[in-house]
Amino acid sequence: MKELTVTRKLTISALVVALYVVVMTTTRSFAFGQYQVRVATSLYALSGIFPFLVLPLGFANFLSNALMGGLGPLDMIGGILVGLLTSGAIAAFRRSPRAPWIAAAAITLIPGLGVPLWLSYLLHLPYFVLAASLLIGQAVAGVFGGLLLAVLKKRLAAAGDQRS
Repeated sequence: MKELTVTRKLTISALVVALYVVVMTTTRSFAFGQYQVRVATSLYALSGIFPFLVLPLGFANFLSNALMGGLGPLDMIGGILVGLLTSGAIAAFRRSPRAPWIAAAAITLIPGLGVPLWLSYLLHLPYFVLAASLLIGQAVAGVFGGLLLAVLKKRLAAAGDQRS
């Protein structure tokens, strides 16, 4: 498959950001609870196919926290950092034969252990209590993300794409 043009990259980026926000909106009833099952974070796995999505996925998290989070600037900034770290780690290991497993681990562990750093401050709750509940919720998204990446890599390999 030939290299994507800038226009196609921008289009894919915009679609992924929109999809992330739509998924967050439709799942907000359980994406912001005690066990934050953020299905939208499984989309971070897409950076394992399209590494240019690292910045848009970080922005998508920022936007979701700004529109739905209600915890202010610290949560929005923390969200973009966690989004960048998670999707960046997935992009960095995209050529590994274990990329889907790495994606699942990154989607589970980086937000699960990172987000409680500021949520414990904002909510006045112990870090380890928040981390335990967030890790449970993020494990669901991690499994979905790993499966998403595995399926996409398999389909691209079958189609003869050399990018993955």
